Amino acid sequence: MPTPPDFPDLRDEVAGHSVAGLAQEFGTPVYVYDAATITARVADLQSFDVVRYAQKACSNIAILDRVKRAGAVVDAVSAGEIERGLHVGFDPRTSPPGIVYTADLFDEDALDLVVRHQVPVNVGSPDMIDQLGHRAPGRPIMMRINPGFGHGHSQKTNTGGPQSKHGIWHSQIDDCLHRARKYGLTVTGLHMHIGSGTDLDHLRQVCSAMETACRLVGPTVETISAGGGLPVPYRSDQSYVDLDEYFALWDATRKRLEAEFGHAVTLEIEPGRYLAAECGTLITQIRAIKRMGDNLFYLVDAGFNDLARPILYGAYHPIAVAYNPELGTPNQPISRAPVIVGGPLCESGDIFTQTEGGYVEPRALPQARVGDFLVIGVAGAYGFAMASNYNSKFRAAEVLLEGGQAKLIRRRETFADLIELERIPQ
Repeated sequence: MPTPPDFPDLRDEVAGHSVAGLAQEFGTPVYVYDAATITARVADLQSFDVVRYAQKACSNIAILDRVKRAGAVVDAVSAGEIERGLHVGFDPRTSPPGIVYTADLFDEDALDLVVRHQVPVNVGSPDMIDQLGHRAPGRPIMMRINPGFGHGHSQKTNTGGPQSKHGIWHSQIDDCLHRARKYGLTVTGLHMHIGSGTDLDHLRQVCSAMETACRLVGPTVETISAGGGLPVPYRSDQSYVDLDEYFALWDATRKRLEAEFGHAVTLEIEPGRYLAAECGTLITQIRAIKRMGDNLFYLVDAGFNDLARPILYGAYHPIAVAYNPELGTPNQPISRAPVIVGGPLCESGDIFTQTEGGYVEPRALPQARVGDFLVIGVAGAYGFAMASNYNSKFRAAEVLLEGGQAKLIRRRETFADLIELERIPQ
C-alpha cells in the first residue's frame, strides 16, 4: 500500500522538475503528469485479474498509452472514448477485452462503434439490451447493477441508490435476463459501482449485493467487476484504503461464486481517480493580490474552466506556493495568512478554496507576490478532462514528466482553435 503523501505549502518542484522552469517552458496554466505515478498505481492493483482504467478521469492519448504499457486496459463511456482507445491500440476483441463500453444509454455514434468494432458492452439500462439485441444479436453482454444503495464524498459522485441514474435496478434483473434471451444475448458478467470514496463497510455491502445478483443470473457469469471509486488522499490527514483487505473481500466473493458455478470467475477492478489523480498537478501564476474587507485574495490565471471540481462539489485540492526566482529571494522568515484563491472568470464561484455549497474557506498559505506560482496538487483526475472554453479561455497545455524529461502531450489552445468550428453565415 502506498505511503500517504506530504502536502507542504511551499514547493519548488514537481517530480524533480522546477515549477518555475515548467512555467517558463510551457506557460501557465499548465497540467503536468508524473508518468511514474501512473505505473505505480497500476502495480498497486496487480492482485486483481484485470485493471481496467476508467479513462474519463484523464483521457489524453499519451496517458492512455502509458496505462497500456503498464498492463491495464480501458473502460469507455462514449463514442469518443471508444475512438481514443482504438487510436492508442487497445483491441476490444482480446481476452480480457482491451475496451469495454459502459453506459446507461447508447447514442447513435456509440452504438455504431460498438457493433462495428465488436466492443463488449456493460449495459446500464434495459433499453440498451433491446437496442444492442436488434443490431447485434447473439453477443455476450455484461450488466451494471444498481444495488439500491450508494456512497460518495458528494451526492454528485454517488452512483448507487434510487436517486442515481446509473445501472439496472436490482429488482429488474429477471426482466433484463428475459430481454437478453429474446436476442440470444448471454449475460457473462456483472459490474457494480456505487460511488467514489469507497470504505470497507460499504464494500462489504457491495460484495454481498454482487453475490445475490450473480446467483440470479446464474453460471453464465464469468466476470465480476468491482467498479472503481478507490479513494486517494487530498489532505495530509487522509489515507488510502487498505488494498489488501479490499482485494480480500472481493476475492472471497469471487471464490464463493466459483464454488457455486463450477468454473473460474475473472475479477476486474475499474479505477479512474486512483490511477490519475496523484499523477497530475496544475501550475498557475498569481496575477493579482488584493484585499476585500478582511479577506486576502490571490488571483491566478487558472479558473474553473481549467479545474472544475471545487465549484462542482466543493472538492479540496492541496495548494502550495512556488516562488518565481526572477522576482528574487522572498523576505525571511516567510509569514503565512488566510488566503482565498480565485481565478479570472466572471463568476463569484470561480474560487479554488471553497467547500460544497459554494462556501468560501480561506487557506493558510505563505506570503506570495504577483508573478509567483501556485501549485495545485492531486489534480490529474477530472481536471483537464472537465476543462472548457468558458469565457473564451484557451484550454491549458498538458505535459508528461517521464525519465527526467518534460514532454508536451497537448499544446495550449489558440484563438484559431477556439473558433475553428464556428461559422458566420452569409
